[in-house]
Formats: sequence, structure tokens, C-alpha cells
Amino acid sequence: MTSDDKPSTLPRRQLGRFLREEREGSGLSLDRAAHLVQLSKAALQRIETGGVKKYRVRDIQALCELYEVDAEDTARALELAKQARVTSWYTAFGGLYSDATFNMYVELAPAARRLIAYHEIVLGLLQTADYARALIGAFYCDSTPEDIDRRVELRLKRQTIVTRKADPVKLELLLHESALHRVVGGPRVMAAQLRHLAEIGKLPNISLRVHPLQAGCVWGVLHGPFEILDFGTDARGRVVEPPLAYFEGNGKPDLYLEHADDVRRYHEIASAIRSAALDETQTRDLLRRAARSYAS
Repeated sequence: MTSDDKPSTLPRRQLGRFLREEREGSGLSLDRAAHLVQLSKAALQRIETGGVKKYRVRDIQALCELYEVDAEDTARALELAKQARVTSWYTAFGGLYSDATFNMYVELAPAARRLIAYHEIVLGLLQTADYARALIGAFYCDSTPEDIDRRVELRLKRQTIVTRKADPVKLELLLHESALHRVVGGPRVMAAQLRHLAEIGKLPNISLRVHPLQAGCVWGVLHGPFEILDFGTDARGRVVEPPLAYFEGNGKPDLYLEHADDVRRYHEIASAIRSAALDETQTRDLLRRAARSYAS
């Protein structure tokens, strides 16, 4: 296999993270869990760190049974093991992973140390409850109010990764100015959302800058929203996990690019957007003016 032909590491990383969290939630040590499913400690450690290229179904099944994982999540874990063998220059997940309780991105974002995002609506990590409810309710238009509330609650809980006091994720949001004028939920909701952005952008781990309409198109193309997830380095300076470029599917499969050249290209696009964006003080002033226009 060439470097371009290697199976995606993403399903392995996701499966390993899921099984590790289930083991820890069960109160089992690595040694004890490995012994109970007749694996060596090293073998289980490789599974949990995504270091296994070919999984045995019986091992994943046995681990899920040991951790008392329900049938639905067991099926998803087995599907991830199957996906780990797929060779592709990109990884697309949809359908099976679109449910909020087992969404690939929801699991990846908290593991990242830094997120760089370009968006044309307010990023979910910075949405108010009313703004989130308006978007979610429009997308899941056939859902019950209770289901909408559950999804909103989940989205708000996810925001703790950037608002917590202990080791929050570093977030750089490059927000297109159109997001300030695209009305979501009505004027009252927009006014509150924009005021919220102006305030939360003061947090030391959050950088929020608006890319103005007058800046035109970066490189002459409409590249659309994207996020870059950087997982940082360990105590020895080694990369913990390779970075990813992520694209939300919005009804289609979510897309993840893992190839270094692809990730580097989106870093270059982010740099170009950043160079044309307002600075943080100018951004806060613009957000407050826009909020006042909705309140008037």
C-alpha cells in the first residue's frame, strides 16, 4: 500500500475512544478487562488507541458484552470495525452516525486541543438555546417538541468543551458576515445571539473574527464551511492523533479529510480568510451594532 492507499484511521480512533470510555465507565482497569475477554493487555491497549488494522468481530462483541453496551451501540461499534478496513482518500459517515447520541463529530471535538472553523451560520459551540432551537426545529420539522428539546440540550452540553475553566478547547471561529444578516428564529433571537457572540469572544481560549462581505471570495471560489481539528502533542512533543478537516453533511454524509495535503490546503484557506477578516475588537463592535439593529 502507498500512503494514499492506507485505510482511514478515523474509524479505528473512534472505535478505540468509544471502547475506552465504556471500559472506564464500567470501572474496569485495562488489565482486568483484557483478562475477562481473553486478550493481552497490549492487544486491548492497541484497540483503544486505534492501533489495530483488522479487528476480530468476536473481540469487539465480547468487549461490548463485558461493558454492558446496548444492542444499538454494539451494532455501531461493529460497523466502525468494518469501516476500519475501507481504503479511501476521504472518510464519509452518514445515516448510522447522524443520530446525535453517536455522532462522530460529537465524539471527536472534545478530544481536539484546537478547532479552527469557518462558518456562514453561527457555530453550534457558540449558539444560544433559542438560535439552536430554531435551526434544529427547522431541520427536524417532523420531530416532537420533546425530541427538539433533547437535541438542543445536547448541543448546549457540548459547548462546555470551550467554556469550562479546566483546559478548554482553543477555538478560532472565522464567521462570514452573512451570518449576521441571515435571520434565524426572528429579530429577538438574532439580537440575543449576536450579543452572546460579542461576550463569549472575550474568553481567552476563543478567537472570533468576522470575514466581511466586502472581502469577496477567497482564492476566487466559494469553498463553503469547514473545520480543522488539531489534537495536539503529548509530553514528548509527538502528535497525539493526526489532524482532520471536517465538513458537515447537512442531510448528506459528513465528510472527513485525513490526508496531510488536504488538511494543509484548508489551513491555507483559513489563513487567507484570517488575513481579510476584521480584528477581534472590530468584530465585537460590528456584532453589537448588528444586535442593536435587530432590537430597534
